[in-house]
Amino acid sequence: MRLVSKVLFTALCVAVGSTQATDPSVALAPQINAADFAQFDKTLSSDAFGGRKPGTAAEPLTTNWLVEQYKRMGLQPGNHGSWFQTVPADSTQLVNTDVTLDISAQGKETKLAYRTDMIVETLQAKAAVDLKNSPIVFLGFGADAPQWHWNDYKDIDVKGKTVIVLVNDPGFATLDPKLFNGRAMTYYGRWTYKYAEAALKGAAACFIVHTSDAAAGYPWTVIKNSGSGPQLSLPSSVDPSPRLPVAGWLTRDAATRLFAAAGQDFDKLEKDAAKPGFKPVPLQATVSVSLKNKIGHIESHNVLAMVKGSSKPDEAVIYTAHWDHLGTDPSLKGHQVYSGAIDNGTGLTMLLELADAFAHQKTPPQRSVLFFMPTLEESGLLGSQYYASKPVFALDKTVADIAVDALPIIGRAHDMTVIGKGQSQLEDMLADVLKSQGRVISPETTPENGFYFRSDHFNFAKVGVPAMLASSGLDLLNGGRDAGQKAASDYTAHHYHTPNDVFDPNWDYSGILEDTQALYELGQKLSEDSVWPKWYADSPFGAKRASSMSKADGAVK
Repeated sequence: MRLVSKVLFTALCVAVGSTQATDPSVALAPQINAADFAQFDKTLSSDAFGGRKPGTAAEPLTTNWLVEQYKRMGLQPGNHGSWFQTVPADSTQLVNTDVTLDISAQGKETKLAYRTDMIVETLQAKAAVDLKNSPIVFLGFGADAPQWHWNDYKDIDVKGKTVIVLVNDPGFATLDPKLFNGRAMTYYGRWTYKYAEAALKGAAACFIVHTSDAAAGYPWTVIKNSGSGPQLSLPSSVDPSPRLPVAGWLTRDAATRLFAAAGQDFDKLEKDAAKPGFKPVPLQATVSVSLKNKIGHIESHNVLAMVKGSSKPDEAVIYTAHWDHLGTDPSLKGHQVYSGAIDNGTGLTMLLELADAFAHQKTPPQRSVLFFMPTLEESGLLGSQYYASKPVFALDKTVADIAVDALPIIGRAHDMTVIGKGQSQLEDMLADVLKSQGRVISPETTPENGFYFRSDHFNFAKVGVPAMLASSGLDLLNGGRDAGQKAASDYTAHHYHTPNDVFDPNWDYSGILEDTQALYELGQKLSEDSVWPKWYADSPFGAKRASSMSKADGAVK
C-alpha cells in the first residue's frame, strides 16, 4: 500500500468531475482511487447497460463487462474454471393488468384497482390462477414466533383462505424493547417471511398492508415499480418450499375501505394486533381475483472471480455485491432506464476496486478471496439463495461473507454503518480496522426497515456463514449526522428503485474510498489469519454454524 497524496487525490477527483474533493488522510491501496471508482460506476449505470435486468440483452453486456475487468486485473474464474454460475428462474408476467380484487361484503361489491390500490401476483408460476370467494381473515402481523411466545395463527385454520397481515412486526408497532426486538425489525416483519409462513399454513392468498413508509421501509411507489412487470423465482425443482397461489400488497387506504365494507375499523384492529394475546379476526367478506400470466423460463448467471489462496485455497473469504437491477420501462415518460448507479453500481464498483487491490498484493492471500456478484437480488435474493444451496466453496470452509449494497456517496464520515449490528465477531474485526482510521462502527439509523434481511449476505447467514452487510457512515465530517441522514432519506424518497438513481459527476468519493480501504484491510485479516469469526451467543444464526463446523475436522480454532 502507499499513501495517496493530497495533490494526486484532488487531481483524481477533478478528473472525474467531483467538485467536493476531500483528502481522505488514510493509506489507500494504489488500485483504490477515485478515477477508477467513478469510471466503473458511470459505465455500469449508463443507459447502454439498460438497467442491468436479468434475462434481457443487458445481462450478457453487464456480466461480460465485469468478467473483462477481472481478467484485466489478473483474477481467476471463481467457479471451477468458469466465471459464471448458471441460475435457472421462472418468469411470471401478468397479462391482464386491468385486474381488480373483487371484494364481496355484506351484500355489496368493492373493487380494488391494480397499482393504485393493490399489487397482486402468483408465486406458483402458473399461466392462470382463479381465486373465487375466498374467506378473508385479518391475521395481525402473520407471525408464528415461538421465542417471543407469539402466534397469530393459533387456533385458526387458514387453509384456502385469504389472510391480510400488517407490514413489520409488533415490536416496531409498539416500540416496546421487550416485544420482539422493539424498534428493530425481526425477520418476522419481512414480507418474504409473511408469504412463506402463509403458504406453509395452507393459505390461498396473503396480502400485506403497506401501513406507512416507515413501517415498510420504502414508499408505495417502490412496491408498485418492483411488483409490476415480469416476476422471477427459482423453479420448484430448486426450491420446493410451499408457495402462495396469490400474493400481494394493499395500500392503507384500500385496506381501510375493505375493512369498512366488512363492518370493521381497520385503525382499531391495527392497534389490537400489536397486543399480546391478539386473536385473528375473520371478516364477513370474501375476495375473488383472476390472474392471467405469461410464463417463461430464463437462465441468469452469478459472476464469480477469485484470487486463489497460496496455502489454504479451499478456504474462502467472500465479498458480495449483486449486479442486477430493474431494467428499462418504455412506458415511462422521460428517462426510462433504472440506472441503479447507487443500487448497486456502488457495490459492484467497490468489489472491482477490492479485487484489483487483492490481485496486486505483494504477498498473495493465504486463503482464497471470492468476489461474488449474484444475479436476481431484486427478485428476492435468488442468485445468492441458489449459491447457498450449491456453493463453490464448502460452507464449513467459508470463513465469512462481507456484503455491500447501495452505498451512499456523500463524503467522509466519522463512522461506518453495520446493518443489523450485534451479530458476529466480524464487527469486532472491522472496529479494529476503523480505529486505525480514527473512526467507529454505528448501527443503521432505521433498524425498523429490516435491511439485514434485504441483501444477499442474508442467504449466507441463514446457512450459518458469518455475514455482515456494511455501508458508508452517516455521521459526516461536513454536517454531522443530520446531513448524512438527510442525504439517506432523500435517496430513499426520490431515487431508490426509480429511474432517478443515476450517476452524479459531482459526487465526493473521499468517504467511499476510505470505506473501501477499511473493507480491504478486514478481508486481508480474514484471508491471512487462521481465526474463524463466530456469531455472537445471542445471534439466531449461530446454531447453524456450530452444527456445520462440528462436522469439519478441527475447523473451529
